[in-house]
Amino acid sequence: MQQRPTRKEVPEHLTWNLTDIFESDAAWEKALTNVLNNISTVTKYEGRLHEGPSMLFECLEAAETLSKRLAQVMSYARLKQSADGTDPLNQEAVGRASSVGAEIEAATAFIRSETLALPDGTLERYLDAEPRLKEFERFITRMLNDKPFLLHPETEVALASLRETLGAPSMIYNRSKAADMTFRNIKDSEGKTHPMSFALYESVYEKAADTALRRDAYASFTEGLTAYQNTYGATWGTEVRKNVVLAKLRGFQSAAHMFLHDQEVDFEVYNNLHDIILAELAPHMRRYAKLRKEVLGLDKLLYCDIEAPLDPDYSPPATFESAKEIILGGVSVLGDEYKEIIDTALNNRWIDLADNIGKSTGAFCNSLPGVHPYILVTWTDDMRSALLLSHELGHAGHGVLAQRNQRLTNARTSMFFVEAPSTINELLVGNYIKSQTTDTRMERWLAMQLLMTYHHNFVRHLIEGELQRRIYHLAEDGHTITATTLSKVQGEILEEFWEDTVEIDEGARLTWMRQPHYYMGLYPYTYSAGLTIGTAVAQAILEEGQPIVDRWLDVLKAGGTKSPMELALMAGVDISKPEPIKKAVDYVGSLVDLVVESFQ
Repeated sequence: MQQRPTRKEVPEHLTWNLTDIFESDAAWEKALTNVLNNISTVTKYEGRLHEGPSMLFECLEAAETLSKRLAQVMSYARLKQSADGTDPLNQEAVGRASSVGAEIEAATAFIRSETLALPDGTLERYLDAEPRLKEFERFITRMLNDKPFLLHPETEVALASLRETLGAPSMIYNRSKAADMTFRNIKDSEGKTHPMSFALYESVYEKAADTALRRDAYASFTEGLTAYQNTYGATWGTEVRKNVVLAKLRGFQSAAHMFLHDQEVDFEVYNNLHDIILAELAPHMRRYAKLRKEVLGLDKLLYCDIEAPLDPDYSPPATFESAKEIILGGVSVLGDEYKEIIDTALNNRWIDLADNIGKSTGAFCNSLPGVHPYILVTWTDDMRSALLLSHELGHAGHGVLAQRNQRLTNARTSMFFVEAPSTINELLVGNYIKSQTTDTRMERWLAMQLLMTYHHNFVRHLIEGELQRRIYHLAEDGHTITATTLSKVQGEILEEFWEDTVEIDEGARLTWMRQPHYYMGLYPYTYSAGLTIGTAVAQAILEEGQPIVDRWLDVLKAGGTKSPMELALMAGVDISKPEPIKKAVDYVGSLVDLVVESFQ
């Protein structure tokens, strides 16, 4: 049996290069101290913002500089922990960095309070009088929008000081999942033993062709989750209660309204994405599930079978080196500058590819200001890995272009929009792969890979979003959120979506334990928004070419200078209407049609 390596045993070329941030841990220590010492570069403006527009500009610029340095210090620690959450030194570093972050947030809380305490009309006069302040106009406008929900300045400072404590549910969940949770080894149909981990289940075994291996992995996974269900139920329940209380304190109608206010999204849009997709996509996915049961000859379809390969003998391999050419070929339509960014990422160790003990599950991209983005994936030497990596590289390309064209304060877009660039990247690479083959089997494989993407973002993540929607309603009605509650509601949602096509067993009901997204506000549903926008733009690029490319590049460079709804309109998509959502669902239906017909 091959054992997973420790982080120290992983070859360097499979890891990201954190020396681009700091040359050593000692250099990080020095930077951590410097960040604390530099708090005074911002706090020296406290009590002086009424003195004029130049004073406000200098304060905001100093705060932005400090924020950039803090981001580098915190990211270095968090990236090390993501690579190996079992290392106590990494755990300690994240804790220390988080403490510094909380101290800085508390020390700089005066900016918002003082700015919004200025007499009515003052900020408007400031903007007219100081041209440099125009670069912070959107930031100021967003502060003004927050004004009705701000608490007393001393309370805001207290909450900022408690940031680390208020973030404890997320820290506990992520740390225990990476460092504590273990699973028994599993066996395949030939009796061969395999190592088992959270990351291996989600990246390999859940999609394994060997039914015995896949189902034993699922059983092992369920056993491991079950041992933690009450702890995680209390952890998530605490997170939910925290947000319900904060929303009430700030005067929001609900926690969802608080999160949507921050995302700049209307409640109607939020509900439309859930209601339309879950209702109209379900028949397509049930039909696809029935096909899987028939083709694989299964007596019943378990939750762990819904991603089993339909054509297991056909799995196009892809080394990381061969994937580079495919990805670059796909994104080349976006022009030389964009292609150069992606090429640099692929060849300069911006990406962590390894699978090792203690590595974080899933995938993410951290667009680090003043350095470059860092991407975490688990590479499995197949074409699927190439598509997943192209998704994360879409975040990287967006981050680099936004930071090149906007100051840091305006670079980050709303969570609602953030998945659109990554989705477009993945679809462009998929279109490129399709253009390079005449093999109908390869075309069918590609359609099934795209269906995996839509399943992941339109089904799995939106069901997570629906779980959040229902759980927050229960919490606001006075119910205590426990593991029992979470499993019950999770099961109800899955049964409504899949009806009698998929058996919803205990493992399926524990799906709420699998994602860190629940500790990131209303994040899960935003994948559906990004996929809706991304589907429309990718299709338009395919049909109309350069004019759409130019428009999309302008959107990427705009960063966070506009609201997500405005960015979507810039890209040619009115996400406030049901039509783009329905069109994206129809596209998924066409992919299901293609696959079903290919097996007849």
